[in-house]
Amino acid sequence: MKKNTLLLIAFLLLGHIALSQEFNDEITFIQEEFGMEKKQIVEAVMEIPENLSVGFWTTYEQYEAERKVLARERILIINEYLEKYNLIDEEIADALALRTLKNDADLSKLHSKYYKKFKKITTAKYAAKFFQLDTYIHNTIRNTIQQELPFIDEFDL
Repeated sequence: MKKNTLLLIAFLLLGHIALSQEFNDEITFIQEEFGMEKKQIVEAVMEIPENLSVGFWTTYEQYEAERKVLARERILIINEYLEKYNLIDEEIADALALRTLKNDADLSKLHSKYYKKFKKITTAKYAAKFFQLDTYIHNTIRNTIQQELPFIDEFDL
């Protein structure tokens, strides 16, 4: 997972490329690579019993498909922030902040929606454990990226 975090950071901080098919391909590649490693971690930590396994993994794939859309939007927000860093004024700052807040709210809604689904097909304990793990993984990545992003007006790029 550390390798993918570094790939994502390098991609975001060194890329600064305009939104294009190449950029979308890079996001897709990173998400696919990260998704494979994440699934291995989930398998190892969750230890889902055989009788709950099919339902869990079916729901997991559905969840990941929806979560990836939000993750893609988050990457696009970060990319726009980096591209416009030297131009950030009140209007750009407001637009980026509002998009970020919406993305966070949408992720919380997704977690609520899928917590209910995971709980129904497994147990409350497995559902809670999954979201504990998922939150840990994604917060670790977000914190690593955040540490590399300059604050508004920190310096000229």
